[in-house]
Amino acid sequence: MYTVLGLGNPGSRYENTRHNIGHMVISELANRIGVQLSRHKQSGTYAASARIGMAPGELGEQVILAISQGYMNTTGGPTASLLAYFNASPKNLIVIHDDLDLPFSTLKLKRGGGEGGHNGLKSISQSLGTRDYIRLRFGIGRPPARQDPADYVLGAFTSAERKELGLLISQAADAVEDVMLHGLEQATMRLHSARQ
Repeated sequence: MYTVLGLGNPGSRYENTRHNIGHMVISELANRIGVQLSRHKQSGTYAASARIGMAPGELGEQVILAISQGYMNTTGGPTASLLAYFNASPKNLIVIHDDLDLPFSTLKLKRGGGEGGHNGLKSISQSLGTRDYIRLRFGIGRPPARQDPADYVLGAFTSAERKELGLLISQAADAVEDVMLHGLEQATMRLHSARQ
């Protein structure tokens, strides 16, 4: 069973910002699968359980889609609680997040590694006691000269970026589905070769 967590902040003020790209990809996945996230009181998340890849007569792979009810820097506690509730392994956790170190429109899959100053990832690693989970890094690029990175990630995508955003969100959702159905190695090769 995979758990897919999209990082972001709650409320309408943040919903279309760069920092909330994880929420946007979760929304796309939920729409595809035909589920709606609902409040999961035991973990402090909004979550939905579903099955993907169903063929006639098959159950398909179980997946939990989730976002935290709280802010980015407190994501770890709800994530740990969600995994504990479903008896799910951190090794099968996929975290979708914005990444300043990748140019806009770049998508990368990886397991483990550092947090690159990302408060959501720091919180998750600390609460789980491990960095050994899967990340889908959604490149947002660096801020223009002199702009504070904190202001940049909490800002909206530019009009030029918004023209590409729908397709990129769809490609990110494809990559997550690929991991769940075919494994990280195959999904990584397919994503990275397709985007060279």
